[in-house]
Amino acid sequence: MRAGTLQLRALPPLALYVHLPWCLRKCPYCDFNSHARREGQGAIPEAAYVQALLQDLETALPLVWGRTVVSVFLGGGTPSLFAPESIDELLAGIRARLRLAADAEITLEANPGTFERDRFAAYAQAGVNRLSIGVQSFDDAMLERLGRVHDSAQARAAIEEAARVVPSFNIDLMFALPGQDLAQAREELRRALQFQPPHLSLYQLTIEPQTAFARRPPRGLPGPDLAADMQQALAEQAAAAGLQRYEVSAYARPGHASRHNRNYWEFGDYLGIGAGAHSKLSFAHRIVRQTRHAQPERYMSQAAQGLAVDTEHEVSRRELPFEFLLNALRLAEGFDPASYVERTGMPLSSLQPGLGRAEQLGLLESAPTRIAATPRGWELLNEVLELFLPDASQAPS
Repeated sequence: MRAGTLQLRALPPLALYVHLPWCLRKCPYCDFNSHARREGQGAIPEAAYVQALLQDLETALPLVWGRTVVSVFLGGGTPSLFAPESIDELLAGIRARLRLAADAEITLEANPGTFERDRFAAYAQAGVNRLSIGVQSFDDAMLERLGRVHDSAQARAAIEEAARVVPSFNIDLMFALPGQDLAQAREELRRALQFQPPHLSLYQLTIEPQTAFARRPPRGLPGPDLAADMQQALAEQAAAAGLQRYEVSAYARPGHASRHNRNYWEFGDYLGIGAGAHSKLSFAHRIVRQTRHAQPERYMSQAAQGLAVDTEHEVSRRELPFEFLLNALRLAEGFDPASYVERTGMPLSSLQPGLGRAEQLGLLESAPTRIAATPRGWELLNEVLELFLPDASQAPS
């Protein structure tokens, strides 16, 4: 409650993100904080890690005391490596410490390579009501090139079981894969649509720094023009199947948009616990970002001492316009200008002159209750955001 530079009239919705960092194998395109267990290291320390998560949450409670949590997301890594009993203990510990909304969305990321029929049902029994399944491709040869540990039969079985045991599920699918042409990309989506998914995430394969693909790029990656054609064709194909593209990479049937992810894009708050997790928390006069220690063993030892947070900084006034738009402009509907004022504590005039310049270039359109990217602006979103970058020559506030 100490003095700060902002005047927030109300706090935004709060979500909880829980990071479970282990995988069977590190995918060559992945730049997330994930760690493959090597031979000789033994089993994943599930019990110790769950306790560390709950200790981390306990320490963080004063920052979010009294606030209702609208969604919980168990991400990774591969959370479905954890036994249902561990997930049950974790979710019970979360409920005992936080006030969850009665209809809170509770998502668990699952890898088909860890699929067991009883396992998914047990996650649902523990309180998971949404599964996000990392399929990426239905082509066995492509899955091998991507370093995935599952095959297409396991992917199909995992989707069928998810549809049976939880109210909503998501299929993750990638496009612009090595050697992939437009017809192959459309065929991949056709296979996914056969399962009538409530939600679909379509991601373009990008080569991120510090990944195995960055060190040894795969051959035959589609060029930017073909990748753009794929994205447009897949969007049209998904729309024809009843899935609305509500965010750059997200498609959903009515009522099945990811509430957790929407909270990110609408500049809501989130408390992140677990190795390498990020938080964004609002207070009456400031907005704070935190990161947890990334290395799992160090995270666990520090969490036991109440020291899980590795870095923390207050978001400056000059950074806020860019930070807000980085999220909000990903949504097809854009945002209400009133929400910008409410969630940043900044006047709408702080978006000028970037807003005026973007409108002149035909990249943004604005109305009294809506600011959104135009179709061209959505395709050139990085260029739009550059117009709102803080002036490096300006002294921090």
